[in-house]
Amino acid sequence: MKYHTRLLSTLFVLSTGMWSLPQLGANAVTLGNGAIAFAQPPRLVSASTPYTDISVPDTTYYFTLEVPATAGEPLQQVTFNQIQGIEDIEFNQNDTFAFEGTRQRQGTKLALKAVKNKDQQNSFTVTFDSPIPPGKTVTIGLRAYYNPFADGIYLIGVTAFPSGQQTVGQFLGIGRLQFYQDTYPDS
Repeated sequence: MKYHTRLLSTLFVLSTGMWSLPQLGANAVTLGNGAIAFAQPPRLVSASTPYTDISVPDTTYYFTLEVPATAGEPLQQVTFNQIQGIEDIEFNQNDTFAFEGTRQRQGTKLALKAVKNKDQQNSFTVTFDSPIPPGKTVTIGLRAYYNPFADGIYLIGVTAFPSGQQTVGQFLGIGRLQFYQDTYPDS
C-alpha cells in the first residue's frame, strides 16, 4: 500500500510540474541570411469551383489553406502560378476576396490586396491586410473573367509566405481544376 501511495504522489507531483511549465510554441525558422520561413508551412486543403463548364463568365476558384498551430509565423501572402492548361486563366484582381473558414462554412471576411505579377504572366499574388495567425483556416476566392474556352485539366501551384520584411515562400502544392465541354445534345 505504501508503494502505491508513494507512486501516486510521485505521479501527481510530476504531472503538476508538467502543467506549470510554460507552453512552448513553434518558432519560425530564421535562415542564415536572416530570411524567415514557416516552422511548419500551411497546407493546401482544397481547390474547387462551382462551375466546371467551359466559357462560364465571372466564375470563382476557391483555394482553402490551413495554417497549422505549429506554423511559427502568421500567413501574410499567397502566390498562385498556373503551371498547366491549354490557355491562360485571367484573374480579376479587383474581385478577389478571402474569408476565414471553408467554402461550405464561410466565416469572417478578410481584407486583402490582390496583384497580378508583371514578371510572370500566369502568376497572381494575394496579400492579407492582417496576417492570418497560426491555427486558422482561410479560403481565397480568385475571380476569373471566364472559365477557359478549352476543356481539360488546369493546374495552379500555390506558394505561401510568412509575415516579415525578408521571407521565404514555401510551395504548398497544386490546385487541380477540370473544365468540361458542354455535352448536352442539340434540341
